[in-house]
Amino acid sequence: MRDDRILLREFLRAPTQVATVTASSDALVAAMLAPHVIGDGAVVVELGAGTGHLTDAVQRRLGGRGRHLAIELSPVLAQRLAARHPAVTVVCADAAELPAVLQAHGITTADVICSLLPWAAYAAAPIPAIAAAALAPTGTFTQVSLLGTHLLPPARRQERDLRAAFTELTVSPPVWRNLPPARILAASGPRG
Repeated sequence: MRDDRILLREFLRAPTQVATVTASSDALVAAMLAPHVIGDGAVVVELGAGTGHLTDAVQRRLGGRGRHLAIELSPVLAQRLAARHPAVTVVCADAAELPAVLQAHGITTADVICSLLPWAAYAAAPIPAIAAAALAPTGTFTQVSLLGTHLLPPARRQERDLRAAFTELTVSPPVWRNLPPARILAASGPRG
C-alpha cells in the first residue's frame, strides 16, 4: 500500500496522533534539515517519523556515520518504517518517553531532534523541555508548524514553550511547496 494511503488511514484512525494526511514534501524536508549540522558520529532523533520521508533524507545526510533513532506512536507506521530502514532504530513509543528511549539505547544526548509531532503531543507532554533536556549543548531542534495556524492558541503556546526551553528560536519563511504549506521552528541553545 502506498504511503499516502497508509498515512490517511492512520490519520482517520487517530486524528490527534497523526499530524497530517500527506507526507512531507522534499521542500519541507530540506527546510527542516537546513538549521542542523549533521557531522560524523551525530545522533539524530526523529519525533513522529510517520511514513519516513524525513527519515530518507536524514539517512542520506548521515551516510552511515552516526546514529539515527526514529520514534513513532503508530504501530503500523513504525513497523513500516523499520522494514524500510533497517539502519534506523525505530521505536514505537510516545515522544514523551524520549528520555527513557534514549537511555534504553545507550544514548546520553542527541545532536539533532526533528519533530513532526501534532499539537496534541505538545498538549499531552512538555515536548520542548523534554527535547532541550535530551540535546547536547550545541544541539538543535526543529518542529514543523502548519502555515496559517500561528495565531491559534496551541501554536502560540508551542512557540512560548520553545522560547522557554531554548535560548534561540527562529521561524523559517513559509514553505509553499508542501501540502499544507508550513514553516519550520528552529531552536538552539537548550536550557535543559
